Amino acid sequence: MAIQYGISGTTAKGIAASVERGVAEGALGPGAALPSVRRLADELAVSPGTVATAYKELRQRGIVVTRGRGGTVVAPAPAVASRRPPKVPDGLRDLAGGHPDPRLLPSLVPPSRLSPGARSHRSTPRLARLEDAVRDWLRPDGVPVEQVTFAHGALDLIGRLLSVELRPGDGVAMEDPGYHHLLDLVTALGLRVVPVAVDDEGVRPDAVRKALHAGVRALVCSPRAQNPYGGRFSTARRDELVALLRDQPDVLVVENDHASAVAQAPLRTMAGHGLTRWVHVRTVSKFLGTDLRWAAAACDATTLARHDGRLLLTSGWVSHLLQETVLGLMTDEGTRALSARAEEQYGVRRSALLRELRERGIEAHGASGINLWVPVRDESAVVNGLRSHGWWVAAGARFRMAAGPGVRISVADLEPVDAARLASHFAVVLGESEATYGG
Repeated sequence: MAIQYGISGTTAKGIAASVERGVAEGALGPGAALPSVRRLADELAVSPGTVATAYKELRQRGIVVTRGRGGTVVAPAPAVASRRPPKVPDGLRDLAGGHPDPRLLPSLVPPSRLSPGARSHRSTPRLARLEDAVRDWLRPDGVPVEQVTFAHGALDLIGRLLSVELRPGDGVAMEDPGYHHLLDLVTALGLRVVPVAVDDEGVRPDAVRKALHAGVRALVCSPRAQNPYGGRFSTARRDELVALLRDQPDVLVVENDHASAVAQAPLRTMAGHGLTRWVHVRTVSKFLGTDLRWAAAACDATTLARHDGRLLLTSGWVSHLLQETVLGLMTDEGTRALSARAEEQYGVRRSALLRELRERGIEAHGASGINLWVPVRDESAVVNGLRSHGWWVAAGARFRMAAGPGVRISVADLEPVDAARLASHFAVVLGESEATYGG
């Protein structure tokens, strides 16, 4: 497909930026053919080496691809929802979804007083009482609360920020293994995912350092209840990461504290430790209800202005009815007691399965949250083997990039009495897998 867009520039950087603008503005669609190196060099009166350097940079950033004799073309649009989980087969115990236990969620009752009619919510997008409640929620954990905002969930907020802050092809450091919907989102935005290895303390500093050297423009990570590995920041890990990021004023640091109240681990936030660009995001779906698509965020002043400016141009505001519902639940003593019970129960269930697996010599990770990550040699063999015993767990492929294979087990409604049975079946399946696939 020939292009009509006029590429400009006299340097490699300028030419690359011109192509990138064309992609961002839609003038250069997926599959659009760029001029040959020699032809564009003649048109711009620059050396072929300058154009070749520009094209090389664009390839490295994932904006274009080279197809041999087919020349250089704009990279295909990323697939959306490519990591969607398969449907749970009938009759199996679902330990793959990562959802909270419905028995530990409050009843969702909309507020009795609805909106009095048409009015400009754009002038007052956030309920002042909910802003105060959010500040009271974040402040004890050491998160600066001078600037707060709301969104329709963490993915909505993170997607909006990345689309405002970054350009197609920019690199985003992402946890590996990490949350599959976030990985899909970054790819769908035309951004380049740079995998960052994790361990029981969250993202590893050596991997973050490598990503920074690769020129990433943002880091998205979880300070606790990391999904699917379960890591949580220690104070030493947090401090080491802050030391790396403090001198990176152009890198946006996104903390996704998605489990907060039921994470079974204290928050050790990077916010307020000298970072220039940062945002701390919290959602309530894991302890107030999965239908409450609402998120709160604290951030630096620039990030607040850019997020709210884009929000104003799209949905405008988060429904006041939704805000009233969240406020009612957050300030209800019974709901708070239920959340505390949920956190305790999730910790008991997670610890029980970890103990049972380790007693059988099976390595597993899950320092916080409601998920365990179990490294395995063959994901399909383990998933299918456990299926034959009545269990359904998540194959790790959709969560990982460069990380080794594994399976994710969600323990939110796995009672301790069932942990020993699952661990025994897991050990049998691993033995069968070793016999079949050679260990």
